[in-house]
Amino acid sequence: MDRPARIRLAGMIAATVTCAAVATEASAQDGSIVLNEQLQLGDVIAGQTLNVEDAQEQVTVTTYAQGTHAAGAVQNGSVAVISTQTMSGSARASTVMDLGGDTQGIVNATTQAGGNYLAVGAYDADLDIEAVQILNGTEVRASSAINGGTARLLSGGSVGVSAIGNTTALGGSGSVVTGSVDQYASATVRASNYAATQYIPAEAGFTSQALGNAVAVNSDANSGQNLTVGQITTSNLIEADTSANAGNAWNLAARAHAGANQAVLANQGGSMVVTTDQTNGAYVRAAAVATAYDYGSATAYARGAGNEVSAGNNDIYLEIDNTQFNSGGVDVSASFAGTNGYDAYVGADAVGNSVTGYACSECAGQINATNNQVNQGHVTATAQTTVAGSGRAVITGANAVGNSASFYVTRPTCDTDCH
Repeated sequence: MDRPARIRLAGMIAATVTCAAVATEASAQDGSIVLNEQLQLGDVIAGQTLNVEDAQEQVTVTTYAQGTHAAGAVQNGSVAVISTQTMSGSARASTVMDLGGDTQGIVNATTQAGGNYLAVGAYDADLDIEAVQILNGTEVRASSAINGGTARLLSGGSVGVSAIGNTTALGGSGSVVTGSVDQYASATVRASNYAATQYIPAEAGFTSQALGNAVAVNSDANSGQNLTVGQITTSNLIEADTSANAGNAWNLAARAHAGANQAVLANQGGSMVVTTDQTNGAYVRAAAVATAYDYGSATAYARGAGNEVSAGNNDIYLEIDNTQFNSGGVDVSASFAGTNGYDAYVGADAVGNSVTGYACSECAGQINATNNQVNQGHVTATAQTTVAGSGRAVITGANAVGNSASFYVTRPTCDTDCH
């Protein structure tokens, strides 16, 4: 069953701003109007290679490639933002770390690649938004690698990789956010994180995230929302892949998250009215692998979703009208292999369509929800654990769901100053 797309994609005509990396900063006054048009035609590429021997202190690495970028804020006034961003090139970010000998300090590495990015904040102000983001290039790809298998990370580390096609982030404090966000992604989005190490006697986390379209709205302190979010992903592949490996690791974690369309909205202090419409035809894959011959604690967790919505109001009223259609497959796998150790945690979660809505119980909250979900794609979740020698605990889980909807009036951290 094919469903016609309801998303509005006005503004697909080429914009007037063209450059390798565009950044627009807008600080709005009362009654301000911001008109933003950005078009990126060429590729945006960032890469780093580190050859470090016996580092005595921390190793910190940041690699960032972004097609279009626009950011602004308003305080004690109001702003109307009309934005059209189009990314027709590819965005690639890569980090390679050859860490020889003993690395004494913590390893912190962040690698990010993105197509279109828009962020607007409102503080004791009103924000009216009309945003369109179009990703029609070849790919958005981010990768990180620790090669060789001889690295000794004595203080552990945190290595994160993120690839996102379209991103819109809105919110603030004491604000009313109204309007619409429309996103379209047709490029491949991939995030990969690989680590081959010898010895990590500390906590070490390796994560990857790949999203086709992402909307995040977070407002609090007497705020309100009235928003329409439309997202379409027609990419061939949305993939997040993490492989974390060590000869001896005390606390090792590999995590991967992939999603075609994601909308996360949170509010506090006023009413929240949202309409969400998501359509996915992309193949979504998330895989997390952790291996260690000797281990203390080892975690491998992967999550994949075709369409995902979370709308929560820590106040009285939430109204949500949600429509989701998924025809792409969702494959999620997580695995751990070790010989001698203590605790192993392995989990895989896969879902075609997911929506969650909640309001505050302490405020006698009310939810009015309309939900329509159709899943035509296969959904699989697999978890595999191998302990060849001896271990203490093994905790595993694999969950696959076609359509998931959860609406509830409860929240233990509700603000009791209800409106």
